[in-house]
Amino acid sequence: MSTRPEADTRQPGGPSVGELLSDISADISTLIRQEVELAKAELRQSATQAGKGAGLLGGATIFGHLAVLFLAVSAWWALGNEIGRGWSALIVTVVLAVIAGVLAMQGRKEMQAVSGLPTTAATIQKIPDAVKGNDGSMR
Repeated sequence: MSTRPEADTRQPGGPSVGELLSDISADISTLIRQEVELAKAELRQSATQAGKGAGLLGGATIFGHLAVLFLAVSAWWALGNEIGRGWSALIVTVVLAVIAGVLAMQGRKEMQAVSGLPTTAATIQKIPDAVKGNDGSMR
């Protein structure tokens, strides 16, 4: 045991370094648990809002579909007064088919333009090299 005062950094009756490290560890553990609980609560709230939004969009889709359907029936009926119901039904059907075809081609073009996750895929391929200590540039 040393008699020098600077050798013993503890105050009489104060916590030891081990106790301080134990307190820090417990505080960090508590902080992490609280952060995880906060993240769970935020995720639940976000999921609830997303669910409500999806439900409302689904309802809007159904009513939009019904509106287009009744618009088509109205056009068929109005044209039917002028040229007959059979021909007006055919004209309305062809117009709707053309609109559907244009929308399908545009949708297909947009889907083909999707590039996926090229940056993520490239960085994931570098992970094994990084673990081995390589920078991944030797490929």
